[in-house]
Amino acid sequence: MHPLVTRLDLQPHPEGGWFRQTWASPETVVLPDGRVRPTATLIYFWLPAGESSAWHRVRSDEVWLAHTGTVTLELGGSGPEPAAVTTRVVGPEADAQAVVAADVWQRTVPAVDDALVSCLVSPGFDFADFELL
Repeated sequence: MHPLVTRLDLQPHPEGGWFRQTWASPETVVLPDGRVRPTATLIYFWLPAGESSAWHRVRSDEVWLAHTGTVTLELGGSGPEPAAVTTRVVGPEADAQAVVAADVWQRTVPAVDDALVSCLVSPGFDFADFELL
């Protein structure tokens, strides 16, 4: 097991990589369909070198915050499947933060080194709002 996984108490993420929720706002919001979510949540997300996450999308906006390493976010629009891919590079030597809008297909590809980022999701993340391609 990688020392960072142990130190940060990370668990495997269904899209690939490793994660742990570190914060959920005590304030809540009622979504248009009546479901209740925290106003925001925050996770660590670690992606080892050579791995990528699977295409997925979330019903909330995500703010990516770089800690170590660099990742490329591949964004595939909001159609029924990813298309017309654009990229955003997030890391200490690139943009230190990036926003992925709600319902946009995305996947994450690391550079040659492991990458640790945080993702702030608003309204707060729930796996019921997560779609894996």
